[in-house]
Amino acid sequence: MFRSADLFSSKTLQTMFKTPMVIAIDGPTASGKGTLAARLAKRLDFGYMDTGALYRGVAKTALDAGLDPSKKQDAVKAAKILLEKYTPAIQDDPAIRSEAVSRGASEVAAVPEVRNILHDIQVKFAKEGSGVKHEARLNGVVLDGRDIGTVICPDAHIKFFIDAKAEVRAERRASQLEQKGQKVDRAQIMKDLQIRDGRDTSRNVAPTLPAEDAFIIDTSSLDSNEVLARALDIVRGYLVGARAAAKAKTDA
Repeated sequence: MFRSADLFSSKTLQTMFKTPMVIAIDGPTASGKGTLAARLAKRLDFGYMDTGALYRGVAKTALDAGLDPSKKQDAVKAAKILLEKYTPAIQDDPAIRSEAVSRGASEVAAVPEVRNILHDIQVKFAKEGSGVKHEARLNGVVLDGRDIGTVICPDAHIKFFIDAKAEVRAERRASQLEQKGQKVDRAQIMKDLQIRDGRDTSRNVAPTLPAEDAFIIDTSSLDSNEVLARALDIVRGYLVGARAAAKAKTDA
């Protein structure tokens, strides 16, 4: 038996994989995918990208410039502006977490040209981490979004699809806003969530759907620690199998 510490060590990972290990995490809004992605990346010491922050960034850029995120031409213009000034720090900007920006993010994400503009940033991160040179190679990266396992990283080593019942996700979103001191209209939050779900799952380009080989975790009745534990068990199992396969190949 191998200890988790051994399996997750830089030496083990770099021996098994010629390039950084990629973990793709997809799912609808407020499913818990972002929390899992951030905690999993921290636990494994992997690079992390919240790709939804890119679309939120486009929406905020549009709103700040007096543009309309629901209009294709404005969305594309905002995406080009964001591309010129993009830095990974955008995912830590609290201003992109407002309800107005959230609605706009879903609208701009439905525009194929916007997705094309942001595509290379995500793919580059999957290959290089932050997109800048590192003194040592990253062991792996975690990306969360809505089309990571199906479009951005179809060859990811592990794919997760995180889901939860709509009413659970709406309540989580309401609680998040209340914790920030914002007034909450639960009926409107549920309505917005249902609209976004419909838009995200039915769009012609990169709809939010689980990859055929994704591990699906329903978080409706799980807390964040339980979700992390399940994900780590899956990662651990994958690494045990990969290590055994590598050893068998060496011994052959």
